[in-house]
Amino acid sequence: MTTKTAERGENAPSPLPEKIALILQESRWLALVVLAGFLSLALFGYHPDDPGWSKAVFSTAMNNPAGRAGAWISDLLLYLFGVSAWWWVALCAAIVWWGYRRLDGLRSGDRRPLAIALIGFVVVLVSSSAIEFLRFHSMKMVLPLEAGGMLGHEIGTLAVRYIGFTGATLLLLALLAVGWSLFSGMSWLNAAERVGAMLEGSYLGIRDLYERWQDRRIGREVAQQREVEVEVERERVEQHEPIFIEMPAPVVEVSKKVEKRIERERQTPLFPGSGRGRHVAAAAPVGTGSPTD
Repeated sequence: MTTKTAERGENAPSPLPEKIALILQESRWLALVVLAGFLSLALFGYHPDDPGWSKAVFSTAMNNPAGRAGAWISDLLLYLFGVSAWWWVALCAAIVWWGYRRLDGLRSGDRRPLAIALIGFVVVLVSSSAIEFLRFHSMKMVLPLEAGGMLGHEIGTLAVRYIGFTGATLLLLALLAVGWSLFSGMSWLNAAERVGAMLEGSYLGIRDLYERWQDRRIGREVAQQREVEVEVERERVEQHEPIFIEMPAPVVEVSKKVEKRIERERQTPLFPGSGRGRHVAAAAPVGTGSPTD
Protein backbone atom coordinates (compact mmCIF):
# COMPACT_ATOMS: atom_id res chain seq x y z
CA MET A 1 0.00 0.00 0.00
CA THR A 2 2.79 2.37 0.87
CA THR A 3 4.60 1.59 -2.35
CA LYS A 4 1.45 2.20 -4.43
CA THR A 5 0.79 5.47 -2.62
CA ALA A 6 4.33 6.60 -3.21
CA GLU A 7 4.08 5.68 -6.89
CA ARG A 8 0.82 7.62 -7.21
CA GLY A 9 2.40 10.61 -5.50
CA GLU A 10 5.32 10.47 -7.85
CA ASN A 11 3.08 10.15 -10.90
CA ALA A 12 0.61 12.89 -9.76
CA PRO A 13 1.03 16.20 -11.56
CA SER A 14 2.74 18.84 -9.47
CA PRO A 15 0.73 21.99 -8.71
CA LEU A 16 1.38 25.02 -10.86
CA PRO A 17 3.73 27.66 -9.51
CA GLU A 18 2.05 30.62 -7.91
CA LYS A 19 3.19 33.03 -10.60
CA ILE A 20 1.79 30.88 -13.43
CA ALA A 21 -1.50 30.40 -11.58
CA LEU A 22 -1.78 34.17 -11.10
CA ILE A 23 -1.11 34.76 -14.80
CA LEU A 24 -3.82 32.25 -15.74
CA GLN A 25 -6.31 33.98 -13.43
CA GLU A 26 -5.50 37.36 -14.94
CA SER A 27 -5.87 35.87 -18.43
CA ARG A 28 -9.29 34.51 -17.53
CA TRP A 29 -10.43 37.86 -16.21
CA LEU A 30 -9.05 39.60 -19.28
CA ALA A 31 -10.99 37.17 -21.49
CA LEU A 32 -14.18 37.93 -19.55
CA VAL A 33 -13.59 41.67 -19.92
CA VAL A 34 -13.14 41.21 -23.69
CA LEU A 35 -16.29 39.05 -23.83
CA ALA A 36 -18.31 41.68 -21.94
CA GLY A 37 -17.08 44.37 -24.31
CA PHE A 38 -17.90 42.23 -27.36
CA LEU A 39 -21.44 41.50 -26.09
CA SER A 40 -22.02 45.18 -25.32
CA LEU A 41 -20.86 46.16 -28.80
CA ALA A 42 -23.01 43.50 -30.44
CA LEU A 43 -26.18 44.29 -28.46
CA PHE A 44 -25.78 48.02 -28.87
CA GLY A 45 -25.20 47.70 -32.62
CA TYR A 46 -28.11 45.37 -33.35
CA HIS A 47 -29.85 46.07 -36.64
CA PRO A 48 -32.88 44.19 -38.03
CA ASP A 49 -31.43 44.09 -41.54
CA ASP A 50 -28.42 42.06 -40.47
CA PRO A 51 -28.51 38.27 -40.81
CA GLY A 52 -29.05 36.51 -37.50
CA TRP A 53 -30.35 33.51 -35.64
CA SER A 54 -34.05 34.27 -36.19
CA LYS A 55 -33.84 35.23 -39.87
CA ALA A 56 -31.71 34.72 -42.92
CA VAL A 57 -30.86 37.85 -44.86
CA PHE A 58 -28.82 37.71 -48.03
CA SER A 59 -26.90 40.94 -47.76
CA THR A 60 -23.27 41.83 -48.09
CA ALA A 61 -23.58 45.01 -45.98
CA MET A 62 -23.20 44.63 -42.20
CA ASN A 63 -24.57 47.25 -39.82
CA ASN A 64 -23.44 45.61 -36.59
CA PRO A 65 -19.99 46.86 -35.51
CA ALA A 66 -19.19 43.36 -34.13
CA GLY A 67 -19.52 41.76 -37.56
CA ARG A 68 -21.49 38.66 -38.49
CA ALA A 69 -20.76 36.93 -35.20
CA GLY A 70 -22.00 39.97 -33.27
CA ALA A 71 -25.13 40.23 -35.41
CA TRP A 72 -25.93 36.52 -34.91
CA ILE A 73 -25.29 36.57 -31.12
CA SER A 74 -27.20 39.81 -30.54
CA ASP A 75 -30.15 38.49 -32.54
CA LEU A 76 -30.18 35.28 -30.49
CA LEU A 77 -29.94 36.99 -27.10
CA LEU A 78 -32.51 39.68 -27.89
CA TYR A 79 -34.87 37.08 -29.36
CA LEU A 80 -34.70 34.94 -26.19
CA PHE A 81 -34.53 37.60 -23.45
CA GLY A 82 -35.36 40.97 -24.97
CA VAL A 83 -33.53 43.94 -23.49
CA SER A 84 -32.86 41.79 -20.41
CA ALA A 85 -30.10 40.16 -22.47
CA TRP A 86 -27.83 42.90 -21.09
CA TRP A 87 -27.75 40.89 -17.85
CA TRP A 88 -25.19 38.64 -19.55
CA VAL A 89 -22.85 41.59 -19.78
CA ALA A 90 -23.48 42.25 -16.09
CA LEU A 91 -22.62 38.61 -15.31
CA CYS A 92 -19.23 38.85 -17.02
CA ALA A 93 -18.44 42.11 -15.22
CA ALA A 94 -19.56 40.65 -11.86
CA ILE A 95 -17.33 37.58 -12.24
CA VAL A 96 -14.32 39.80 -12.93
CA TRP A 97 -15.17 41.99 -9.94
CA TRP A 98 -15.59 39.02 -7.60
CA GLY A 99 -12.27 37.55 -8.69
CA TYR A 100 -10.48 40.84 -8.14
CA ARG A 101 -11.95 41.29 -4.66
CA ARG A 102 -11.08 37.74 -3.66
CA LEU A 103 -7.53 38.32 -4.86
CA ASP A 104 -7.16 41.32 -2.54
CA GLY A 105 -9.01 39.65 0.34
CA LEU A 106 -11.89 42.14 0.21
CA ARG A 107 -14.61 39.47 0.13
CA SER A 108 -13.51 37.41 3.14
CA GLY A 109 -16.96 37.66 4.73
CA ASP A 110 -18.86 36.60 1.59
CA ARG A 111 -18.65 32.81 1.29
CA ARG A 112 -21.50 32.24 -1.16
CA PRO A 113 -20.94 29.26 -3.43
CA LEU A 114 -20.74 29.94 -7.14
CA ALA A 115 -23.84 27.79 -7.70
CA ILE A 116 -25.93 30.09 -5.43
CA ALA A 117 -24.76 33.14 -7.37
CA LEU A 118 -25.59 31.49 -10.70
CA ILE A 119 -29.05 30.49 -9.43
CA GLY A 120 -29.61 34.10 -8.43
CA PHE A 121 -28.53 35.22 -11.89
CA VAL A 122 -31.03 32.84 -13.54
CA VAL A 123 -33.84 34.13 -11.29
CA VAL A 124 -32.93 37.73 -12.12
CA LEU A 125 -32.81 36.99 -15.86
CA VAL A 126 -36.16 35.17 -15.93
CA SER A 127 -38.04 37.66 -13.72
CA SER A 128 -36.57 40.64 -15.57
CA SER A 129 -37.66 39.23 -18.94
CA ALA A 130 -41.18 38.54 -17.64
CA ILE A 131 -41.51 42.03 -16.11
CA GLU A 132 -40.29 43.51 -19.37
CA PHE A 133 -42.97 41.58 -21.26
CA LEU A 134 -45.73 42.66 -18.82
CA ARG A 135 -44.84 46.29 -18.22
CA PHE A 136 -42.64 47.42 -21.10
CA HIS A 137 -44.57 46.01 -24.04
CA SER A 138 -45.04 49.52 -25.45
CA MET A 139 -41.30 50.21 -25.42
CA LYS A 140 -40.22 51.71 -28.74
CA MET A 141 -37.11 49.67 -29.42
CA VAL A 142 -36.26 47.51 -32.40
CA LEU A 143 -36.22 43.85 -31.28
CA PRO A 144 -36.31 40.59 -33.24
CA LEU A 145 -39.43 39.37 -31.36
CA GLU A 146 -40.99 41.57 -28.67
CA ALA A 147 -40.23 43.06 -25.27
CA GLY A 148 -39.01 40.34 -22.93
CA GLY A 149 -38.26 37.95 -25.76
CA MET A 150 -39.53 34.41 -25.99
CA LEU A 151 -38.71 33.63 -22.34
CA GLY A 152 -40.51 36.72 -21.04
CA HIS A 153 -43.52 35.96 -23.21
CA GLU A 154 -43.86 32.40 -21.88
CA ILE A 155 -43.24 33.19 -18.19
CA GLY A 156 -45.34 36.36 -18.23
CA THR A 157 -48.28 34.70 -19.95
CA LEU A 158 -48.19 31.79 -17.51
CA ALA A 159 -48.05 34.10 -14.50
CA VAL A 160 -50.94 36.25 -15.72
CA ARG A 161 -53.06 33.18 -16.40
CA TYR A 162 -52.83 31.92 -12.79
CA ILE A 163 -52.40 34.98 -10.54
CA GLY A 164 -53.53 37.90 -12.71
CA PHE A 165 -51.72 40.87 -14.13
CA THR A 166 -51.12 42.76 -10.85
CA GLY A 167 -50.32 39.62 -8.88
CA ALA A 168 -47.86 38.49 -11.53
CA THR A 169 -46.14 41.88 -11.42
CA LEU A 170 -45.79 41.77 -7.62
CA LEU A 171 -44.52 38.17 -7.67
CA LEU A 172 -41.98 38.90 -10.38
CA LEU A 173 -40.73 41.99 -8.55
CA ALA A 174 -40.25 39.90 -5.40
CA LEU A 175 -38.39 37.24 -7.39
CA LEU A 176 -36.21 39.92 -8.94
CA ALA A 177 -35.30 41.27 -5.50
CA VAL A 178 -34.51 37.78 -4.14
CA GLY A 179 -32.52 36.85 -7.23
CA TRP A 180 -30.50 40.04 -7.00
CA SER A 181 -29.67 39.32 -3.36
CA LEU A 182 -28.48 35.81 -4.27
CA PHE A 183 -26.58 37.07 -7.30
CA SER A 184 -24.84 40.09 -5.77
CA GLY A 185 -24.88 39.20 -2.06
CA MET A 186 -26.50 42.52 -1.25
CA SER A 187 -28.66 42.85 1.85
CA TRP A 188 -31.80 44.87 1.30
CA LEU A 189 -31.93 45.79 5.01
CA ASN A 190 -28.44 47.28 4.88
CA ALA A 191 -29.36 49.02 1.64
CA ALA A 192 -32.49 50.48 3.25
CA GLU A 193 -30.46 51.67 6.26
CA ARG A 194 -27.88 53.29 4.01
CA VAL A 195 -30.54 54.97 1.91
CA GLY A 196 -32.28 56.20 5.07
CA ALA A 197 -29.00 57.51 6.49
CA MET A 198 -28.26 59.23 3.19
CA LEU A 199 -31.70 60.84 3.09
CA GLU A 200 -31.43 61.93 6.72
CA GLY A 201 -27.96 63.35 6.16
CA SER A 202 -29.17 65.16 3.06
CA TYR A 203 -32.14 66.63 4.94
CA LEU A 204 -29.99 67.77 7.87
CA GLY A 205 -27.39 69.22 5.53
CA ILE A 206 -29.98 71.14 3.52
CA ARG A 207 -31.62 72.41 6.72
CA ASP A 208 -28.25 73.51 8.08
CA LEU A 209 -27.46 75.34 4.85
CA TYR A 210 -30.89 77.03 4.93
CA GLU A 211 -30.42 78.13 8.55
CA ARG A 212 -26.99 79.53 7.76
CA TRP A 213 -28.37 81.39 4.76
CA GLN A 214 -31.22 82.75 6.87
CA ASP A 215 -28.80 83.89 9.60
CA ARG A 216 -26.64 85.66 7.03
CA ARG A 217 -29.71 87.32 5.50
CA ILE A 218 -30.92 88.54 8.91
CA GLY A 219 -27.41 89.77 9.70
CA ARG A 220 -27.28 91.75 6.46
CA GLU A 221 -30.69 93.30 7.16
CA VAL A 222 -29.68 94.28 10.71
CA ALA A 223 -26.40 95.75 9.43
CA GLN A 224 -28.24 97.79 6.79
CA GLN A 225 -30.73 99.05 9.38
CA ARG A 226 -27.87 99.99 11.71
CA GLU A 227 -26.12 101.87 8.91
CA VAL A 228 -29.31 103.81 8.17
CA GLU A 229 -29.74 104.74 11.84
CA VAL A 230 -26.09 105.80 12.12
CA GLU A 231 -26.40 107.93 8.98
CA VAL A 232 -29.53 109.66 10.30
CA GLU A 233 -27.84 110.36 13.64
CA ARG A 234 -24.74 111.68 11.86
CA GLU A 235 -26.84 114.10 9.80
CA ARG A 236 -28.68 115.28 12.92
CA VAL A 237 -25.42 115.95 14.74
CA GLU A 238 -23.92 117.83 11.79
CA GLN A 239 -26.97 120.12 11.44
CA HIS A 240 -27.12 120.99 15.19
CA GLU A 241 -25.12 123.97 16.61
CA PRO A 242 -22.07 123.00 18.54
CA ILE A 243 -22.68 122.61 22.23
CA PHE A 244 -20.25 124.23 24.67
CA ILE A 245 -20.24 122.97 28.17
CA GLU A 246 -19.16 125.60 30.79
CA MET A 247 -18.27 124.61 34.24
CA PRO A 248 -20.19 126.63 36.89
CA ALA A 249 -18.23 128.78 39.35
CA PRO A 250 -17.56 126.99 42.56
CA VAL A 251 -19.85 128.06 45.39
CA VAL A 252 -18.14 128.40 48.74
CA GLU A 253 -20.51 128.05 51.62
CA VAL A 254 -19.73 130.41 54.51
CA SER A 255 -21.07 129.78 57.95
CA LYS A 256 -22.84 132.47 60.02
CA LYS A 257 -19.99 132.80 62.50
CA VAL A 258 -17.56 133.51 59.72
CA GLU A 259 -19.95 136.09 58.22
CA LYS A 260 -20.25 137.91 61.60
CA ARG A 261 -16.49 137.94 62.02
CA ILE A 262 -15.98 139.31 58.54
CA GLU A 263 -18.59 142.03 59.17
CA ARG A 264 -16.99 142.97 62.48
CA GLU A 265 -13.53 143.21 60.98
CA ARG A 266 -14.89 145.32 58.16
CA GLN A 267 -16.51 147.90 60.55
CA THR A 268 -13.65 148.23 63.14
CA PRO A 269 -11.06 151.00 62.15
CA LEU A 270 -7.49 149.97 62.04
CA PHE A 271 -6.38 153.22 63.85
CA PRO A 272 -8.90 154.23 66.55
CA GLY A 273 -7.46 157.81 67.12
CA SER A 274 -7.47 158.77 63.49
CA GLY A 275 -11.14 158.32 63.29
CA ARG A 276 -11.96 160.72 66.13
CA GLY A 277 -9.69 163.57 64.81
CA ARG A 278 -11.26 163.16 61.47
CA HIS A 279 -14.69 163.68 63.03
CA VAL A 280 -13.60 166.85 64.93
CA ALA A 281 -12.05 168.41 61.89
CA ALA A 282 -15.15 167.76 60.03
CA ALA A 283 -17.25 169.47 62.70
CA ALA A 284 -15.22 172.78 62.68
CA PRO A 285 -16.66 175.56 60.52
CA VAL A 286 -14.88 176.33 57.35
CA GLY A 287 -12.90 179.65 57.26
CA THR A 288 -13.00 180.50 60.96
CA GLY A 289 -9.32 179.75 61.40
CA SER A 290 -7.60 178.17 64.29
CA PRO A 291 -7.75 179.47 67.93
CA THR A 292 -4.25 180.50 67.71
CA ASP A 293 -5.02 182.89 65.00
